[in-house]
Amino acid sequence: MTTSAVVMMIVAMLVVWGGLALAIRNLTRTTREEPDEVHRDL
Repeated sequence: MTTSAVVMMIVAMLVVWGGLALAIRNLTRTTREEPDEVHRDL
């Protein structure tokens, strides 16, 4: 593999794994609060 191919592979891996890490961090930081009562209109 050429140097440019290795660099592009590393950049692509950082984008994919970095996006995954940010998504997981965002999911764990936000807390969902359940309401006491749920009113549904049918």
